[in-house]
Amino acid sequence: MNKFKAFLKKKNVDISPKTYFITAMGAMAQGLFASLLIGTIFKTIGEWIHLDFLLELAGFAMNGYVCGAAIGIAVAAALKATPLVLYSCAAVGAAGYMMGTGISGLETPVTAGPAGAFLAVLIACELGKLESGSTKVDIILTPAVTLLSGFAVAKLICPGVAYVMYYLGLFINTATELHPFVMGMIVSCVVGIILTLPISSAAICSMIGIAGIAGGAALAGCCAQMVGFAVMSFRENRFGGLIAQGLGTSMLQMGNIVRKPVIWLPAILSSVITGPVATLVFKLECVGVSAGMGTCGLVGPLGAITATQEKDAMFWVGLLLVCIVLPAALTLLFSEIMRKLGLIKEGDLKLDL
Repeated sequence: MNKFKAFLKKKNVDISPKTYFITAMGAMAQGLFASLLIGTIFKTIGEWIHLDFLLELAGFAMNGYVCGAAIGIAVAAALKATPLVLYSCAAVGAAGYMMGTGISGLETPVTAGPAGAFLAVLIACELGKLESGSTKVDIILTPAVTLLSGFAVAKLICPGVAYVMYYLGLFINTATELHPFVMGMIVSCVVGIILTLPISSAAICSMIGIAGIAGGAALAGCCAQMVGFAVMSFRENRFGGLIAQGLGTSMLQMGNIVRKPVIWLPAILSSVITGPVATLVFKLECVGVSAGMGTCGLVGPLGAITATQEKDAMFWVGLLLVCIVLPAALTLLFSEIMRKLGLIKEGDLKLDL
């Protein structure tokens, strides 16, 4: 056993939940951001200003094979793959992303998407790393092992992944349409919590294909966390903290949350309120990775703008209220009450910026 552990360490293979579900999944979200998400933003801008150049660029960036390759490279880099493994994972990611299955009632097959790319690359990368550096013909064997194992996973597992992800997303989206109040609260609260945890909410939203008002609820929860923490900690962190959390990530507060979990309550309570407001009152919509980004780089609000066909005055009011005004006001209100009660004290939300 000790020899096996030493072998894994030598090959830079760290088998742990942190490596696979935090580090690798976070990298997957970055791969999505660098392809699908930025492509969506370019597409939106191109449609606004009628610029064919941006629309053509967006078409390439949003292509499924490109998104899969970007995820493959991002995940492999996060797992510290050797160069040959890293390059091979581009093709593995593309295969995992595009591999799918037919669904009754749908004209075109459903692909495994980000979840498929993630699983295929995860296994292929680790197997490729185990082989890398073992022989004098690594230039052939390393990419061969990586590609063969990755494509085998894509072929065997990804159709099932596509099936599960499609119906999971369908359940969440349909349930939210049928029960916008209850599901608005649940989706907003859960996705918001995931955003602040060291897990990628954007990746999870993309995996399950969250859409419609369920995506709007997810966006509301993420904004509640980011804007909420930015505002409630302003007295400790000033403008640097406001920008870092409001336009960056509320994950910066995880250290403080671990030390004193009660400081999480104001943002969570805010998300419980803003979720139903998004689904019932304004019927805000958002899709996939954008729904799990919140106000990070304003990607979430931009995603809502892209997903909404008819943007009347009610939409713009709702977007402003749900993404900025309500999270700021509600979280500040709850946090001030908790400060008065002594549950939150000066310095509890302090960040080292």
